[in-house]
Amino acid sequence: MGKAAKEHLNRTLTEHLNTIHETMQVLDQNPTSNLDKVSWNEVIKLGDQVSKQATIAGMLWTGERREVKELDENMAAYFNVLQGFLLLSHGSKVGAGPTLSSLIHASVKQVVDCSFMLFKESVSSYGSSNKNPKLSIPSLVGTVWDACSALKKNPPTNIMAIGRTMTQVAVSIKDVLREMKELKPASSEPNDEASEEASVKAETDAHDSDNSSEGDWGNDLSPEEMKIAQSAIGVVSETLSVIKELIRSITGLIKHENLDNGNDFVNSLERLLKLGQGIGLQVDELGASLYPPQVFPDIKAVMEKISSIIDELQAEIDNLKGSSEEFCQACAALQGSLRQIESELGCFSATQLLPEMQNLLVSN
Repeated sequence: MGKAAKEHLNRTLTEHLNTIHETMQVLDQNPTSNLDKVSWNEVIKLGDQVSKQATIAGMLWTGERREVKELDENMAAYFNVLQGFLLLSHGSKVGAGPTLSSLIHASVKQVVDCSFMLFKESVSSYGSSNKNPKLSIPSLVGTVWDACSALKKNPPTNIMAIGRTMTQVAVSIKDVLREMKELKPASSEPNDEASEEASVKAETDAHDSDNSSEGDWGNDLSPEEMKIAQSAIGVVSETLSVIKELIRSITGLIKHENLDNGNDFVNSLERLLKLGQGIGLQVDELGASLYPPQVFPDIKAVMEKISSIIDELQAEIDNLKGSSEEFCQACAALQGSLRQIESELGCFSATQLLPEMQNLLVSN
């Protein structure tokens, strides 16, 4: 009887899982424009119902007497609510751009995945002498609670979704800036045998140390390279200010919330995000290019790309009528820093080129 009951529960669970998988395929698609938009608050409310159903399931499947009929009914009730939750989530994607849609999908999928784990473990533990449901099921119920609770933190609009994702760009740039500030110039040249001996010994000890492989990177910048690094730090610092002001400008667009689902408005927001992420990538390139030996033309190319992206950013935010005086000032300060470092790069490149030309003339 126990084996037959477990097989029955497995078949029932498989049917429910297949139904949810089919519904998830609907969620993967963009809803049609004639579908009524569902408020994200409605999704949150039904998520609370999923959480309550998980609590009921936890108590039932860990109970001393677990009748198959009750367990069947519990699964049916749970997955019925879960399917309704998925359909509402699909409706909430009406007018959503790629960024908001992606965040919605990730949040909803987490609820589904946790639900699957809960019931797979519940059915697996039924009638098993090797598994104690009171040990495993409560923690899985907790993961469902957490996933449903996380729905409340999901951005409900395109504006908030773009702003949040842009914040991740700012965090990445801040990390690069911190690493750049750790760059150090080369040690002074030894003037006598004693200092040379000490320098050799210190270098040997560093190579022998287990922690030397990463800690000494960037400690041998020439004076010219160090000057470029300092100027680059200024550029990245100004870039961070631009991104911060851009985020403020984007979140300030909330006054245009009635346009939030319009195609042109959403497309402009997505372009702003793409441009911001492009700046983040160039900052990564810049940070990596400061380690010796620096290739000045490569650094200059990065600066030119950042300058070009800033021009595009300003044009796009102006198009949305979301530009602020602070944002314009931040962009102007960054462009000034870019011009300064490009000038320095030109001087150092000429200094580097002169000995090479002299060597070429001598060899001829």
